Amino acid sequence: MKTITDKQYAALKNTSNADGVIGALAIDQRGALKKMIAKHKEEAVDQDIIDFKKIVSEELTPYATSILLDPEYGLPAADARAESAGLLLAYEKTGYDASTPGRLPDSLNVWSVKRLKEAGADACKFLLYYDVDEADEINDQKKAYMERIGSECVTEEIPFFLELVSYDANISDAASKEYAKVKPHKVNDMMKEFSDPRYNVDVLKVEVPVNMKFVEGFGDEVVYTKDEAAQLFAEQSAATDLPFIFLSAGVSAELFQETLRFAKEAGSTFNGVLCGRATWANGVEPFITQGEEAAREWLRTEGRKNIDELNAVLKETASTWQDKIQGPQKVARFS
Repeated sequence: MKTITDKQYAALKNTSNADGVIGALAIDQRGALKKMIAKHKEEAVDQDIIDFKKIVSEELTPYATSILLDPEYGLPAADARAESAGLLLAYEKTGYDASTPGRLPDSLNVWSVKRLKEAGADACKFLLYYDVDEADEINDQKKAYMERIGSECVTEEIPFFLELVSYDANISDAASKEYAKVKPHKVNDMMKEFSDPRYNVDVLKVEVPVNMKFVEGFGDEVVYTKDEAAQLFAEQSAATDLPFIFLSAGVSAELFQETLRFAKEAGSTFNGVLCGRATWANGVEPFITQGEEAAREWLRTEGRKNIDELNAVLKETASTWQDKIQGPQKVARFS
C-alpha cells in the first residue's frame, strides 16, 4: 500500500466521494472541443470554448466528485464549479507534434505544478501517449519526463494523476480490429511500467484493456470472447498496486456504463472514472446552434441524466482507493 502525505491525502479526498470513489467530470479538451464546435459553425473561437466549459461546470459539477479542466481555457469554469467538487488541472499541451516520431510529451509553457496548485488545483493531471513497443530512444525520453513531473508533484505535495493513452507506432487506426488485437498488451504493460515508485504517480487514468466493440456480445465482429475479455480486465487490475480510474475515450454513455458493469463482473478493482465526452458531448450542438439557454437545458436534462446514471453504476461497481493508498497516520478516513 502506497503512503502519501496528509496534504496529498486530503487533496485526493477532495477529488472523490465519501466512499473513496472518483466520479470526476473531464472537460480539459482543447483541440478536440474546437473540432466539435467547428462542426456547427465556420470557426470555433476561444470564447466559445471558455463559455461552454463554464456552463458545463456550473450545471454538472453539483453531481460530480471533481472536474478536470485545462488552465488555458478552463479557469473560469474552475471558479464556477460547485463547492463540493474538487479540481484537477491538466499540465500537458493539447495534442502532439505529428511531424516528429514518438508523440513526445510537452507541458504548457507558462505553467508548473506550483502554478497549478496556486490556481486551486487539488491534483495535477498529465496525458502521456505511450507505445510500450516503441524504441528505447523515444520511451526513455517519456520516462524521464514523467519522473520530472512526479518529482514536482512530490515537492508541492499534490497528487499526480497520470493519464495513459496507448497506441502502436505502426497501426494508424486505434479503433481498428488490427489494433484491438494488440491493445490489451499495450494498455496493461504500460500500466505496469508507470506503477513503478520512481514516477511518483498517485492515480492512473487509463483505458479499459479491450475495445468493447470487438467483445463477444457487444459488437458485430469478435476479437475477444467474453471470457477472454474478462481475463484481460483481471490482468489489468493485477498490473498495478496504484488506484486507477477509467477514461470514457469518447464512447457513448450507454456503452461506457455497460463496460463498467462488465469490468466489475470480471473482478476489476478500478476506483472510479474521469468521464468526458460521454457525459456532455451532445450539448455542444444546442450551445452553438441555439445558444446558452438551450445548452443549459440539455445539460440539466440529458447531461444530468448521463452523470446520474454513471454515478449509480459507479456505486455498484467501483472500489475505494483507500484500499491502495493511506496517509502517514492510520486514522479513520471518510468520516
